[in-house]
Amino acid sequence: MNQGNSAVQRLGIVKSHLDGIKKNPTNAISTTKHDDDVVIVSARRTAICKARKGGFKDTLPCDLLAPVLDQVVKDANIDKALVNDICVGNVLMPSCGGMRNRMAQFIAGFPETTCLSSVNRQCSSGLQAIINIAAAIKMGSCDVGIGAGVESMSMYQSKEFNMDMSNFNEKFSDCEMAMDCTIPMGITSENVAERFGVSREAQDKMSVESHTKAHAAAKSGKFKEEIVPVVTKFTDKEDNTSTITVSVDEGIRPGTTMEGLAKLRPAFQEGGSTTAGNSSQVSDGAAAVLLMRRSVANRLQVPVLGVIRGFKVVGVKPDIMGVGPAEAIPAALRNAGLSADDIDIYEINEAFASQASYCVRKLEIPMEKVNPNGGAIALGHPLGCTGARQVATLIHELKRRKNRGFGVVSMCIGSGMGAAAVIEHEGQ
Repeated sequence: MNQGNSAVQRLGIVKSHLDGIKKNPTNAISTTKHDDDVVIVSARRTAICKARKGGFKDTLPCDLLAPVLDQVVKDANIDKALVNDICVGNVLMPSCGGMRNRMAQFIAGFPETTCLSSVNRQCSSGLQAIINIAAAIKMGSCDVGIGAGVESMSMYQSKEFNMDMSNFNEKFSDCEMAMDCTIPMGITSENVAERFGVSREAQDKMSVESHTKAHAAAKSGKFKEEIVPVVTKFTDKEDNTSTITVSVDEGIRPGTTMEGLAKLRPAFQEGGSTTAGNSSQVSDGAAAVLLMRRSVANRLQVPVLGVIRGFKVVGVKPDIMGVGPAEAIPAALRNAGLSADDIDIYEINEAFASQASYCVRKLEIPMEKVNPNGGAIALGHPLGCTGARQVATLIHELKRRKNRGFGVVSMCIGSGMGAAAVIEHEGQ
């Protein structure tokens, strides 16, 4: 394959572009298209199903991942052998699911010459996988790649709920920050709510809005553009197994009301405000994003959906890990040379309504720009998948709006981090 400019030349172009941003940060992003831009040409996901009882409870992770890997390449109408590398985000499987992800690649029809790696940055794993591929393209080691994410929370339980803390307490009790990494996520949600004054009412309101927006999106058919139907086996309570096709998100509750949510008891702490109704759902799902260098997309005549314009991951205190997006989003915007007002859509993961509400409030983001098609409270949060799912949801919504626009994907990360990426849609 023709590599075009040498890696050294490409890095020179990148440095020149970044220098321009530093000198003129308020006008860094122009309509100029560069051959070295990392572009998104397809983004797909499965439906998101309820863990341990939903449509994917009997579906292996490789069988969740394979259909989306297959579909993003079919969307672009290219030979799978052109895909140089695949990176898959996963949290719960041993070794990030490296072997099962490679199996999914072969099930999807990719040759052995396509390489694969797996990554675990907890709740941002799917986004990190995309960024890893984007970085490889930018530095010239890859022309075409897929960033993806998969999680079967049905089959792999989080160790957080079963962790033996005795060794940690003995070895690290004198290091407060290390011990804070072991705090259950639900308690970190309570910490954010208490420390930053996020009321139960504000949390429940975000939940109602998430379900309302997601229901409207599903009813109008918006999700059909991004969801790949998956044919799988399902065993019911009577032990009867049948073949089903899963193509609809299961977690959306259109009848969610403030009155109904107010009746729920705190889930993690007596007297707390975090409940099952204002937290993300435990879910199964997969998503994939096909990326190329712009010059390659042009040569292959593949239409461009979007461009990755910036990314940042930041560290925050582990005991309030949910504040991550409030720190990562401004950093990512600076990296892209944009301001908050330039952004049309913010996809902020609703790990908990407490932390998502705080981040929106802290950044003074208009709620109409936040998760316009609902978030993880309604759709679910399959850990390793979510970042890639958010990108798929974002890019299709920007496409529907047709005009040139910018979106941000962001999430908090267990153990105390936040990540954010800036994506541009170039208009039609």
